[in-house]
Amino acid sequence: MGIIWTLIVGAIIGAIAGALTSRDLPAGWIGNIVAGLVGAWLGQSLLGTWGPSLAGMALIPSIIGAVVLVAVVSWFLQSRKN
Repeated sequence: MGIIWTLIVGAIIGAIAGALTSRDLPAGWIGNIVAGLVGAWLGQSLLGTWGPSLAGMALIPSIIGAVVLVAVVSWFLQSRKN
């Protein structure tokens, strides 16, 4: 049950990051899960594990990390299109 909970929280973090940046990653909800999990790892690695925690992820650093990840990936994908 722990892995399912982690995936759900990762999807929510990815969806929040997409909403805050007004951008979406490719692959829909799978992209949101990946962005949430990788963003959580990135945010916690750079900012630490402060703030409220859910499913082993500190929410505030995780959301910040996911926002940065979504912004960078969407910028990179957009620059490759042009």
